[in-house]
Amino acid sequence: MRNWDTRDESGTDKGCEWEKDWEDVQRVCKMIDLPCEMIDLSRDYWNRVFQPNLRVWENGSTPNPDVWCNREVKFGALLDRLMKRTETGWLATGHYGGVEWQTINSIPRPKLVRANDRRKDQTYYLSGVRESSLRKAWFPLQHIPKSKVYEMAREFGLPTASREESMGICFVGERRHFSEFLANYIPPRKGPIIDEITGLRVGTHQGLWNFTIGQNARVPGMREKSFVSEKDIRENIIYVVPGSTHPRLLCDAITVGNFNWIWDDLPPPGIEDPEGFKALVQVRHRSDAVPCTVRLIDNMVNVKFSESQLAIAPGQIAAIYDGNWCLGSGMITNRLRHAV
Repeated sequence: MRNWDTRDESGTDKGCEWEKDWEDVQRVCKMIDLPCEMIDLSRDYWNRVFQPNLRVWENGSTPNPDVWCNREVKFGALLDRLMKRTETGWLATGHYGGVEWQTINSIPRPKLVRANDRRKDQTYYLSGVRESSLRKAWFPLQHIPKSKVYEMAREFGLPTASREESMGICFVGERRHFSEFLANYIPPRKGPIIDEITGLRVGTHQGLWNFTIGQNARVPGMREKSFVSEKDIRENIIYVVPGSTHPRLLCDAITVGNFNWIWDDLPPPGIEDPEGFKALVQVRHRSDAVPCTVRLIDNMVNVKFSESQLAIAPGQIAAIYDGNWCLGSGMITNRLRHAV
């Protein structure tokens, strides 16, 4: 599956990540005698993932393209194409997650659950996938630790057994500086960097999209490292505070918009009650899910943390869990900062 066409930027595909991936696929498939085919989904990715996320960056928030990619491309455009060939097929992927089934009113329904290898669990990235797509999903690595996957690959003599994991957003790659990449699409918009404690201007930024809440602002000349505590989109101001654990970086609650319940006709019981629904919420892939109370207020999901959380930014994805069961996710639109 090819999602990004580098010719849009440079006029050449030389050195693209997808070329190496495609070579590896062909080598493995040749060895185990399986047919292989590359499907170009770069147009779908551009229209359904990159452009919508570009608007979020441009507006000063911090989106997660990988969550969108799974929903709109891998389990969207790709699955749609495959199902045109056979309605009885399955989409098997290397994601670390799983599907369990529960019968509701005599109808079996898929539940997205965490992988056994919690260090590699990717249900956060899969949290936006629709139930209709999840019904066709198969995750063979659900019960297999990453270390065992490498061991099996070596035992089978696969040519990719020693290949390192791929990291980073597919359209940026691992070696490119993210801000430099976005500068190709978003014009600079200078604004002040202000110390939120003193009210003094301490620097100048080139655009809100270069920073996210909790990030080291790298302001020269400061006695202590300064971290982004707030972004004023209307006035184009970035506020910073000293230290990475300053109280002004803490957040007590968030509002989540455009929430996608995987079972969209069966939201959690009690979510509309005043006491809400006790759950877990995860706001970053590498962060732990933490206890919270979830309530539905005016069609918006309100999440109140049991304990204040550090460095949460609008635009990020909040995924809701009931134990190991991922119920769905949405984009953080607002945050209630901890009272200082």
